Amino acid sequence: MSKIIKVAEARLPTVFGEFKIVGFRDTSTDKEHIALVMGDVEDANPVLARIHSECLTGDTLFSLKCDCGFQLEEALRMISEKKRGVLLYVRQEGRGIGLLNKIRAYALQDQGLDTYDANVALGFKPDERCYDICAEMLKLLGVKEVRLITNNPDKISALRGYGIEIAGREPIEVGRNKFNNGYLETKKARFHHMLSEIN
Repeated sequence: MSKIIKVAEARLPTVFGEFKIVGFRDTSTDKEHIALVMGDVEDANPVLARIHSECLTGDTLFSLKCDCGFQLEEALRMISEKKRGVLLYVRQEGRGIGLLNKIRAYALQDQGLDTYDANVALGFKPDERCYDICAEMLKLLGVKEVRLITNNPDKISALRGYGIEIAGREPIEVGRNKFNNGYLETKKARFHHMLSEIN
């Protein structure tokens, strides 16, 4: 079981408005994670929340191979619109296999494998992420109940299993293009993400 501690917090003005940035450390792995918090999230009302797994290629390098960067921006926009919410930015690159292995998986995808089979071919589970750290971060922030911005049913069931109340789900479908269409279809068909039929 991961052990999360809150380390530091500060103001963070962004193009989406002013957030509080809160830094956490997982003492079992020494990985660092953050939360972006807007408004009062400690009252009894459900909090709009997004769990966003780190994606250097999508979030920072503007890759079109995935929808991660588009989802990050859309989630921050949604939270800003409500003036209240939490985005957890969790250091679990490549569905938890790490950046260099993700690049290896990209090479396998160039040879015809999908994202599911590429991770398996490298000796990993299709998705190595864990969400106990997310539940602990939310609890340390005082969040009791969330409306989760996600298409991934595993995030919903995992958070419930770790004691976070789920008031509902907010879908997030953005950034589909000719380079990530197959990636999104794999998410839907093999990871059971709740995505529309639109190509």
